[in-house]
Amino acid sequence: MIWIQSHRADPFSRDIADRHYSRQKPGSTSFVQPGSCVVFKTMNRHGKAYWVTSWPYARYVLHRWGGAWLCSAFRNEGAGTASEMILDAIAATRAHYGTPPALGMVTFINREKVRPTLVRGVPQWGWCFRKAGFTEAGETKSGLLALQMLPEDMPEAEPAIVDIFT
Repeated sequence: MIWIQSHRADPFSRDIADRHYSRQKPGSTSFVQPGSCVVFKTMNRHGKAYWVTSWPYARYVLHRWGGAWLCSAFRNEGAGTASEMILDAIAATRAHYGTPPALGMVTFINREKVRPTLVRGVPQWGWCFRKAGFTEAGETKSGLLALQMLPEDMPEAEPAIVDIFT
């Protein structure tokens, strides 16, 4: 396990969040939307990263994956192989929340804000998520690409490292 459990206002993670394309108010104390969430961070000699899993109430969700866990942010600044980090974050999310919801986990990608990975000459957005086992699940009404991992494809639960200094 590479992830350390953190919190929605952790200064280390906030600095990384400020460089993520989805960040709406860089510099603000909290970098996670309201509601239930778990935040992970990691730092090693190669780089740093953070991950946020949100679990919004289905009744407040406007997309068709209401009730699913949501990877609302992941930024890897050289801390490791992204697809492996994603699997570790899902394992840590399972350890935190328990049994995953029937819709599993989704993430949304704004194809106008990120570059695709060329795979055999074909642009693939969310390549690291696809390598981790996510599959294309459609689009939101606003055109974001939705990738999904169902519970049966998720790694077993493994708790994140506890940071006694957080």
